[in-house]
Amino acid sequence: MIVDLPDTTTSALSKALVKIREEGGAVALGRVLTLVIATSLGEEEEVIEAANDASREHPMRVIVLSRRREPVEEEPRLDGQIRVGGDAGASEVIVLRAYGAAASDEEGLVTSLLLPDAPVVVWWPSAAPASPSTSPLGRIAQRRITDAAEAADPVGALTTIGRHYQPGDTDFAWTRLTLWRAQLAAVLDQPPYEPVTAVTVSGASDSPSTELLAAWLRLQLQVPVTLQVTSPALGSSGIHGVRLERPSGPVDLERNTAAVATLVQPNQPTHDISLPRRSLRDCLAEELRRLDPDDLFGEVVVKGLALLETPADKVGTGAR
Repeated sequence: MIVDLPDTTTSALSKALVKIREEGGAVALGRVLTLVIATSLGEEEEVIEAANDASREHPMRVIVLSRRREPVEEEPRLDGQIRVGGDAGASEVIVLRAYGAAASDEEGLVTSLLLPDAPVVVWWPSAAPASPSTSPLGRIAQRRITDAAEAADPVGALTTIGRHYQPGDTDFAWTRLTLWRAQLAAVLDQPPYEPVTAVTVSGASDSPSTELLAAWLRLQLQVPVTLQVTSPALGSSGIHGVRLERPSGPVDLERNTAAVATLVQPNQPTHDISLPRRSLRDCLAEELRRLDPDDLFGEVVVKGLALLETPADKVGTGAR
């Protein structure tokens, strides 16, 4: 069910929610958190769909605060919409479309709609504040999710994240590495248990996940890491592959298609491994599984990135 409330107030939205619960049986019981999504006008549906899918694992209240990417002179107005039942997955969705001066008080718009005594997670699907933890929405949240891949300068955005990092911050560029990190850790947990002497990570030059993977390996293995980057126009985007140099020979994990990678190890058969690109729903659901700070992410963006070679030392390659 979808209920539209044009030119409304947050007080009227709260009363409408109570009425919907009483008349239709939609309840807030069992909601484990409030997810606040700060997005731009016209970009709501994709993030609502991802939140609805994730809510089947994490029942929650979703508050979508939508406003113009660039402020313009217009009459202040707040248009509200409430979605419950089949239109909201296992959550209840409140969409706030704010115009003019009504969009200036982000914290005030969402505060009265938060679930009582429930954790708050804020997600910026596209443009994010330089310092999420001190932003109006970030101040009320236990967890703050950004996506460096959506920034105008994705790799540069990681530097900003590291400069302003506070416990509770995370980024989807890190979440997209979960399968890569798990596979590489599994390789190193198998015989011959040799030390890694050098690492090469290859990927697109605009891929923040490639940078984070290289930083993680540099921090964890304490060996030289070479970062080979290609122009996105010349090859596929994202991470291309990882080579681990060991005394018995190199270990290569290369993604050949969007969903499958090839693992080549000395004296072992070549394996095709499922390594799909992760969807928004997968990334969001994973981040909502933990509400405590991701300390490893903090170490990687604060310390690991600083250990990498400077951009001038990165190796440019042709299309793979």
